[in-house]
Amino acid sequence: MPEKYHIKTSLIQPRLPRIGKFGVVDWSEDCARCHNCVKKACIYDKYREENTFIRDIDEVHTLYYECMGCFYCIQNCTKNLLTMSINPDYRKLGNAYWTPQILGTTWLEAETGKVPVSGAGYRGKFSGQGFDSMWTDMSEIVRPTRDGIHGREYISTSVDIGRKPSHLDFENDKLITVLPPIISLPFPVIFDMSSEEHTLPAVDSCVVLTAKQTGLIAIVDSKKWKDIKLENKTDYLDHVAFYLNPDGPEIPKDILCKTRLIEICDDKNVGQHIESIKRMHSEIIVSVRVNLNDKAVKRVEELSKINVEAVHLVADLNGNEIGVKNPRFIKEVIREIHDNLIKNEKRDEITLIAGGGIALSEHVAKALICGADLVSINVPLLIALECRLCESCKPGDYCPAKLDKAIDLKYGSGRMTNLMGAWHWQIVELMGAMGMREARRLRGDVGRAMFKDEIEEEIYGPIFRKQL
Repeated sequence: MPEKYHIKTSLIQPRLPRIGKFGVVDWSEDCARCHNCVKKACIYDKYREENTFIRDIDEVHTLYYECMGCFYCIQNCTKNLLTMSINPDYRKLGNAYWTPQILGTTWLEAETGKVPVSGAGYRGKFSGQGFDSMWTDMSEIVRPTRDGIHGREYISTSVDIGRKPSHLDFENDKLITVLPPIISLPFPVIFDMSSEEHTLPAVDSCVVLTAKQTGLIAIVDSKKWKDIKLENKTDYLDHVAFYLNPDGPEIPKDILCKTRLIEICDDKNVGQHIESIKRMHSEIIVSVRVNLNDKAVKRVEELSKINVEAVHLVADLNGNEIGVKNPRFIKEVIREIHDNLIKNEKRDEITLIAGGGIALSEHVAKALICGADLVSINVPLLIALECRLCESCKPGDYCPAKLDKAIDLKYGSGRMTNLMGAWHWQIVELMGAMGMREARRLRGDVGRAMFKDEIEEEIYGPIFRKQL
């Protein structure tokens, strides 16, 4: 049995005061100074921590930072002096898709490396837009052998990048089929290039270092390779995939030959570009970067016919189609592409990498269920560094998260590594509850999920559909 994949995490404290959801307003003028004050009995001990914290307070709003929302103090105060309030700065975080809850969860995971637990439980909707309109099947959660990280069965999160032959040929009991190169990743995530929607700090060095620490791969723009501030950069090439930017410098052959994956932009001459790269380095896998628009399904089909090994589908920041009036979410497009490749008997000959809108660990599993082989992320790594995803972010503007300044490598890579560690544990727990032992088998297995639109159509369609 192979050694279990494990990401080593450690506590990495935030640089700035936390922006929590809840705060408690204390009308202390009527306080009776009870001996058994509910503040002292806080089950999370947050009041005691707050008293220590406010000694160095700079702004009043930082008082709202770590309340767990359990309502214990409010319910048990004998004078009814405490009132729960939502932090106004919390409401301003992110956008309609990258909600304050997602940012807060990511911050906690990046700090502790643990699966987040809320004292207030889940208080949101049971369904919504995007990935929130599908639910994973947890029917195997009662099986003791598949109890996630505590179970006796080995749950593999490994996935492959590359073409798999449809059959094997033998001659005189010897394999004569030439096996194409394959990359095995221990976790179905790669790190994408920085998002264009937000001003980013010089965090590429942190991303590359995190890729090596977690055994994953980071896509690096060829224009930015010279800006990577790491000692002995060639030692990291096994975990780097260069994006050959047409406007960037040419990567030297001796450096390119030490990598396992490379990415090129999609154009009409993509086949010739792949052939020239293969002549230089036959064992490298070439991925084609394709924008997720209304032509993506047809384009992936065309690329599969010229034996492209991998396609990186890139949606917008919120996971929607790019340049479409009524865009579809990435999960719908992935399902259509996956089904189309199966229909054309090309599914195992091409790897689908889905990027855009992957905000939580559960989105990784849901993207795989819809048909992706693995996903790419970039925004969660930025959020791990306490970014607030300001919509008005522009070069030179004031950054409330102080990301316009240099980021310490230990802090940056530590927070990103913690995030991946927390995601890995959650994927293992989820797969255990679904009865899945391999992430590879999760690909396209829509029977392991329920889709809101399909359920509504099945139940309400015959009743409310217009009769002909």
